[in-house]
Amino acid sequence: MADLPETVVIIGGGQAGAQAAMSLRQGGFAGPITMVCDEAVPPYQRPPLSKAYLAGTMGLDRLMFRDGDAWAAESVTLKLNCSVASIDRAAKSVTLTDGETLSYGALIIATGSRVRNITCPGADLKGVHYLRTVRDVGTLQADFAEGKRLVVVGCGYIGLEVAAVAIKQGLHVTALEAADRVLARVTSAEISNFYQDVHRAAGVDLRVSVKVEGFEGEGSVTGVRLADGTLIPADLILVGVGILPNQELAAEAGIICTNGIVVDDNARTSDPSVFAIGDCAFRPLALYDRTGRLESVHNAIEQGKLAVAAILGLPAPALDTPWFWSDQYDLKLQTAGLFNGATKVVIRGSIEDRKFAAFHLDADNRILAVDAINAAPEFLAGKQIIGRKGRVAPEVLADTSVSMKQIAAQTA
Repeated sequence: MADLPETVVIIGGGQAGAQAAMSLRQGGFAGPITMVCDEAVPPYQRPPLSKAYLAGTMGLDRLMFRDGDAWAAESVTLKLNCSVASIDRAAKSVTLTDGETLSYGALIIATGSRVRNITCPGADLKGVHYLRTVRDVGTLQADFAEGKRLVVVGCGYIGLEVAAVAIKQGLHVTALEAADRVLARVTSAEISNFYQDVHRAAGVDLRVSVKVEGFEGEGSVTGVRLADGTLIPADLILVGVGILPNQELAAEAGIICTNGIVVDDNARTSDPSVFAIGDCAFRPLALYDRTGRLESVHNAIEQGKLAVAAILGLPAPALDTPWFWSDQYDLKLQTAGLFNGATKVVIRGSIEDRKFAAFHLDADNRILAVDAINAAPEFLAGKQIIGRKGRVAPEVLADTSVSMKQIAAQTA
């Protein structure tokens, strides 16, 4: 086993930071662990924020990985409502915004990401919301009321999930997307078209290929002005136009960054004592022979384990196929893999019955990704096949008389 650091400091209290702290203890690390969290509550899950937590069907207690007492029982010190102001790599220390200095043997940066702010007239009006934290949800919920007019700007997963919750709670919802289809960055036209139809059938006024010119109102927002002059009345707005990696702290310390903090296969940065994990990390994507950022629970968990294995001198855990999910209405979308580079889409199952999967294949019939809607077997088998870079003929995939378990077993 490698020489263990005496102390570990983790910057960030999201999924990645929490996983790293838990893995350190599970791996036998007995030294001090300090987690610096810029929110007032212990580390919690973010995916439910735009789904069950916003809908009020999940409380904060279920959102948290564990409460403060449980972290204390593991001898993990939480610095809540506090941030790191700077990293001194030469001294191996971090200075907090309250002036305290913490020394580290190993530093794990899990600063995550932040919302991309919209820049248009009226963006600072009351009633313009973003969704990234528990506090954001509380502010948004305060404006949620039956009959109110919500305009969602940006139809990625967050925007569509909020639209689904709002329409079920009796709000009037208009959803605006600048691209020619929703979810264009993450999936194929077949899945985009399906979700557009679902939301419109539920009562969402969903418009694509539209440009927002600005928000209107005196003090509080009253409408959204489009580039063609159309004014859409609004009592509140939810902006979901993407996120940005929180890499500035690392960059200011001289650590190499690009679209995120650059790390190797072990989540190690250009400084051998510093690791970066989660949304903020720009990592090798081994299955796809390229590098990039992954904004997912899978990535946070995997990189947390990779960093800890490297710190403790343990064998690196096996890499998993990237996976994601989204809950909208009665639909469970489970995605495995990354669809970029696909040249064909194979549909298995019935789109009309809202139980199907879209397999994304390259020119050699290698499955790059699968989007499974209410179709768990397709997701699970597809995830296995993607993980071994398997190839399947389109006609075999489309044949529902052959089970996915059989197809996976026959795929090298």
